[in-house]
Amino acid sequence: MSTDDELRDLLKNTASEIKRLSNNPRTWHSWMVYLLAALEKQAADINPADAKSYKEMLSALQDTIRNRFRTGGW
Repeated sequence: MSTDDELRDLLKNTASEIKRLSNNPRTWHSWMVYLLAALEKQAADINPADAKSYKEMLSALQDTIRNRFRTGGW
């Protein structure tokens, strides 16, 4: 199994567990913020220069979310 496949499975399982523990999507906001903050810390811990890359990723994510609202697809 590739690393990408392992990550997909991990994220799919994590999404299922979040839903199982808190089945109201409105409550997921705080958990998404928590996850993004934890990822930001991980990026900075590996290499402080990655903080810039992390912010670029957030900007790309923001664009993807806007596109999701406009088109209805990912």
